[in-house]
Amino acid sequence: MIISYQWLLEYLPEPLPVNELSQILTSIGLEVEAVEPVETIKGGLEGLVTGEVLTCAKHPNADKLSVTTVSVGGAEPLHIVCGAPNVAAGQKVIVATVGTTVYPTEGDPITIKKAKIRGEESAGMICAEDEIGLGNSHAGIMILPADTQVGIPASQYFNLPATDHAIHIGLTPNRSDANSHIGVARDVCAYLSHHRKSEHRAVMPVSFFDIDDKSGTDGWPAINVSIEAVEACPRYAGMGISGVKVGDSPEWLQRRLAAIGVRSINNIVDITNYVLHEYGQPLHAFDADRLNGGKIVVRHLPEGTVFTGLDDKQRKLRADDLMICDGNGPVAIGGVFGGKDSGITEGTANVFLESAYFAPMGIRRTSMHHGLRTDAATHFEKGVDINNVLPALHRAAAMIAEIAGGRVLPHMTDVYPTPLKTTEVSITYEHIRRLSGKDYGHEAIRNILLALGFGIQGETAEMLKLSVPSNKTDVTQPADIVEEILRIDGLDNIEIPQRLNISLTKALPTDRHMRERVAALLCGMGMQEIVTNSIVNSKYYPGNETLVRMINSLSADLDCMRPSLLEGALEVAAYNCNRRSTDLALFEFGNVYKHIDGKYVEESRLSLLVTGNARGQHWQYKAQPADIYYLKGLLNNMLAANGITGIATSYDGDTIVWKWKNRELCRMMQVPKDKRTAFDVKQDVYYAEIYWEVWYSATGSVKTRYSEVPKFPAVQRDLAIVLDTQVSYQQVQEVTAQLKLAELRTYGLFDVFESEKLGAGKKSYALNYTFQLQDRTLTDAETEQLMKKLADAYKNKLNALIRD
Repeated sequence: MIISYQWLLEYLPEPLPVNELSQILTSIGLEVEAVEPVETIKGGLEGLVTGEVLTCAKHPNADKLSVTTVSVGGAEPLHIVCGAPNVAAGQKVIVATVGTTVYPTEGDPITIKKAKIRGEESAGMICAEDEIGLGNSHAGIMILPADTQVGIPASQYFNLPATDHAIHIGLTPNRSDANSHIGVARDVCAYLSHHRKSEHRAVMPVSFFDIDDKSGTDGWPAINVSIEAVEACPRYAGMGISGVKVGDSPEWLQRRLAAIGVRSINNIVDITNYVLHEYGQPLHAFDADRLNGGKIVVRHLPEGTVFTGLDDKQRKLRADDLMICDGNGPVAIGGVFGGKDSGITEGTANVFLESAYFAPMGIRRTSMHHGLRTDAATHFEKGVDINNVLPALHRAAAMIAEIAGGRVLPHMTDVYPTPLKTTEVSITYEHIRRLSGKDYGHEAIRNILLALGFGIQGETAEMLKLSVPSNKTDVTQPADIVEEILRIDGLDNIEIPQRLNISLTKALPTDRHMRERVAALLCGMGMQEIVTNSIVNSKYYPGNETLVRMINSLSADLDCMRPSLLEGALEVAAYNCNRRSTDLALFEFGNVYKHIDGKYVEESRLSLLVTGNARGQHWQYKAQPADIYYLKGLLNNMLAANGITGIATSYDGDTIVWKWKNRELCRMMQVPKDKRTAFDVKQDVYYAEIYWEVWYSATGSVKTRYSEVPKFPAVQRDLAIVLDTQVSYQQVQEVTAQLKLAELRTYGLFDVFESEKLGAGKKSYALNYTFQLQDRTLTDAETEQLMKKLADAYKNKLNALIRD
């Protein structure tokens, strides 16, 4: 949300510097994320002054230049070389002094410096209007009236408004009461009342003017309003304004809207936008002459009804979309978007002004479904004050009458079948003290609540019975009252005790420590953790019939729950690679979702992604690209660190599948090129996804055993075997494991050799074995016997030949 500083000051009892105001806002829970200056004219004409040309002579070395002396109110006149054809002695002009930065209408800013121009010194510039951003003319310098005072700032002469600031507030969804300038001002005034003991409240510029019933209606009949969908629209009010003239808004109104990032359209629409951001109450203006039948009906229409909006797009309505209809059909989507056939145009003479309350849930569903994220919809979906309907309506009608020359008609409509019941909350002073951790005085509590608009319905020495103002839609229980008190006292004034006593009421997840352990291990191996969105685009998964699709999707690009972590990791990889950060090692803990046999399944996964270089360039070695073996090494390190053994490997196409006790533990692959291309990733990517529940079960079955460091040396032997090319290294591992050699500590493959000398369809594996005992040193005879067992097993079960 953006607030205009100058606009907000109108509702405050005293002017506050923008920095102090920002601190107050953050202290009361309206966190200021940024403060940006807003200038009507770039630079604010700073450094520019009015002057008088005292003398003007032709430049001795240039036909088109003049040498002038100009008084700007100082002790000595300035010598300025000027190229304008219309400069002459006696003129009052605008002068940019040395050091001033001017901002032309077109082009880059220019800082004025002392210079010599064709041999003549020049200390300033006499300005044309386009040179200082006041217009487009460059025919000559600006000539001011003869009675202009010399030496006054140009900003003062042109009566520029005070520099405004756009205050960006990170408004939380529950704070609909502060979703306007008056709402923010109310909180600031309550803060000032509490801390500075003033009696001021936020100024409420409501114009409840008297309407002359004898003024006539110019033959314009009243608009009759009826509500058929009362639950979706509990209140609807309207007022007619005749004889308006649609045109540009006055400059002050355009500046106000521009300061908060709202584009000016015309005076009628601008006024509705102004009141929206002033009160937080959305309004809509209809061209009354284009409303058929002289009536408004608030209702639902049949599924599939076609509606044409202000943007000329046709939309098919849902049965629960709330529509504003006239005698012929829909003219607006209630609280969301206006219709083409009833909007304000240059020819509009009569206006019907709508101010209503629409139920938040229905507005959000309609807005999200049709992709219409309008200001009105975002206000309604958070909840607006139903008692603001009439004040905002009167305010806008008064402004239209004043600015657009209209006349407010006598027959205002306010359909409000069931008035809102006031919420009441009882709270004890002891509960406030216990929950806030601060001992507030009773009078301080009462004053804060009164300043915020709460009513005191009953009071004892121990408790308060309060009526909640209708703008506080999120206040429903005693804890909410305490929050309001803490906010106005200032969140940064909460005292932090030296000792905190905490009672954990809920056990931590059983796998939390394992997650932290694995995350620390992966970070130690140079990987970085990422967190991606669980809601993704269904176009990533064509033909996937198990997708969990969103009923109310946030957008067309976020419409299903992810069935895999791969796509999110590829989005992160693409983002980084496009910014020349190409060496990535990423991991993510996350859940995946699927819909099978009418049931929704949620599973925890751990993903690993590597791409680019596993090791960068160094003077001692070349860069090492990441590959599938590098990723496999990371996984092996994880298995070893967690004591997981008994892993079986198989292949599912190009995917390597690791199993533990016949349960899938991990899938690892090189991401296919077409998948990478879909995410605009041009380099090779290697990916693994771990089934976390299986991993957690595997680690839980590990029994920790301790043994002393061997005192006796290990013995190493090499063995080279010739095998058929279709025999995999996994089969060699399986045969080795079947022997169950207690003396065998480790073994591994250190060379693969293929040549015609070995024979057609043959390959050679070279393996290294390490043998060791705890109680003694192995003899050569014992070692040779172990090697013979291995060789015989390979011969018998793999048809291997032993190479000398």
